[in-house]
Amino acid sequence: MQPVKNGSMAHEHNMVMLLTEVAVQRGDASALRKYAAMLEELAVRDNHRFYLAIAHRAWGVTHRLAGEFAASEARLDQAAQLFREYGTRWQLGRTFFEMGALGVSRADADMARQSFAQAVAEFEAVGALPDLERARAALRG
Repeated sequence: MQPVKNGSMAHEHNMVMLLTEVAVQRGDASALRKYAAMLEELAVRDNHRFYLAIAHRAWGVTHRLAGEFAASEARLDQAAQLFREYGTRWQLGRTFFEMGALGVSRADADMARQSFAQAVAEFEAVGALPDLERARAALRG
């Protein structure tokens, strides 16, 4: 536990989560391995299921980049399940987008199309316009 005296400060798990998310956005496999492992360890230690879902998604991206498609799908499915439980549609949309990217990597057009369409639906529901446009572009592609 980190003491806070004046105001609030980011705790270790918050900082590691942000570094993990940046690594996902950049597709940085080296940083992903480092930060996804750290985030997962912290999330398990603190029983923080939301951050665990983010770690699962990050591992899913890591495995996809390494060509480990079955492991990628398993991790992305775990992330989606947790995000559904929390009702976090934007996070779920981001996870479906990564599933679409997995479909593209696998040359599985049906998986890609279905996942990108699910991402579009989630982003539309919450008005996440930049993500919505990116998902629509991926769906068209």
